[in-house]
This record gives sequence, structure tokens and C-alpha cells, in this order.
Amino acid sequence: MSEATTMTDQNPTFTGRKAVVIGGTSGMGYASAARIAAQGGDLVVVGRNETKLAAARDRLAEHGTQVHTIAADLADQDAVTALRERLTTVHADATLLVNAAGVFVPKPFLEHTPADYDSYLDLNRSTFFITQTVAASMVEAGNAGAIVNLGSMWAHQAIAATPSSAYSMAKAGLHALTQHLAIELAPHKIRANAVAPAVVRTPIYEGFIPKDEVDDAISGFDSFRPLGRVGTPEEIAEIVTFLLSDQAGWVTGAVWDADGGVMAGRH
Repeated sequence: MSEATTMTDQNPTFTGRKAVVIGGTSGMGYASAARIAAQGGDLVVVGRNETKLAAARDRLAEHGTQVHTIAADLADQDAVTALRERLTTVHADATLLVNAAGVFVPKPFLEHTPADYDSYLDLNRSTFFITQTVAASMVEAGNAGAIVNLGSMWAHQAIAATPSSAYSMAKAGLHALTQHLAIELAPHKIRANAVAPAVVRTPIYEGFIPKDEVDDAISGFDSFRPLGRVGTPEEIAEIVTFLLSDQAGWVTGAVWDADGGVMAGRH
């Protein structure tokens, strides 16, 4: 068997499986959805913006798989309740889940308001119960599955240039949830892992940096990393889809650093 054939045979495949991607209209969530679709998986993409959902659906459908979309604001608990009902009644056959929705607005600890804090708390609450809903459907059907949460390097370590106490607290909670899911769901053959990226070129930074300045601002973090550059959504998506795949069948409860070497050390 040639090396090329061997590598092809080892590529993850999601044919016949359905993945729910929360926050799948842009950035790491969209890149993960695109890789799942390219590898034969059907998708349920959840996002807040109807226009972005429609655009994502059209692009993802080019891979020839089924793409469903659901609009939901994860800060609105009524919307989350409706989303959970839809996932239970229409998409209970999903066996893969990617939690990629994110909020990131650096602010000094002494300047945080209750509203700032609640924006992270609300997202974690929604993630918790959406995950519970998808996992419960897997358990009821007796389906093995996999969950990947998008955590953060900031949950491991504080960075003075980007003060993010509330964000980091929320992401540390997501890392802890990942480990608890791994233990509790293992008897049901459901794996749970997390990826902890550092700075990645995604639209999330447009929330606090003017759009035309984002690239330069992000590039300013290149030298901070031993590998000399920030990451791309596609690089994170490769890790996400590996952890979702049967290739990672003996991996659960891991928090995978994907940070250009920052946690190893820095220049």
C-alpha cells in the first residue's frame, strides 16, 4: 500500500453522521463545520444572525451534505429553550457536537460591570444545557458520540495585554465541564474533549477592534508565540475534527492546547 493511500485511509470520515455546531457561521465554528461537511457529515448549524446562517448554509451545502440551520440568541433563555426542543424533536439523531460560540471583550477587572460578567455567564449556561440536551438524545438512542468544546489559552494563563478575568473564568469552567462530561458520559461511549486556542484570526475581535484594524492588531501577537505567528480557524478545525473522529477513539477529558507554543514558553 502506498503512503498516499495510507494517509487517505486515515483521514477522518463523518459519512452517515450528524453534527450540531453551535456558533457555526464564522471563525473556528464555521471552519469546523466545513471540515465535517467535506468529510461527509450532515450539519445542524446554530447561529444568532439569520443572514450569516443563510450564507453559511449555502457555502456548506456545496459539499453535498445536508445542512440545517437554527437561529438562536444564546443570551436569550427563551430562545435557548426553543433551540433545545428543536434539537430533541428534529435532530435527536445527532452524535457529534461542537460548542464554538464565543464572546471576548477584554476589559480590566476593576472596570467589569455585571452586564459584562453576565454575557459570559449566560453563554456558559446555554452551553451547559444545550450539551445536556444533545447528550441526552445520544444516551436515549444508545448512540456513541463525541463532544468538542472550544475553550481558551486564557483559561490557563493571564495575559496583561488582554485583561480577561470574566472571560477566563468562564472558559476555565468550560474546561472543567469537559472533564466532568468525559467521566460521566464514558459509560455511554460518548467522548468529551476541549481545544484551548490562543489568538486565532477570527471575526470575534471585531467586537472591540475596528474591522479595518483587526489584521494588524492580531499580527501584533505573532512574536509572542514560539512558532512566530497566530493561528488560523482551519488549523483549529483540524484538531476539532480529529477529536470528533474515531481516530481519537481513546481520547476523552483532554484539553488540547493549540497556541503556537505559548503554554510551553515564550520569546
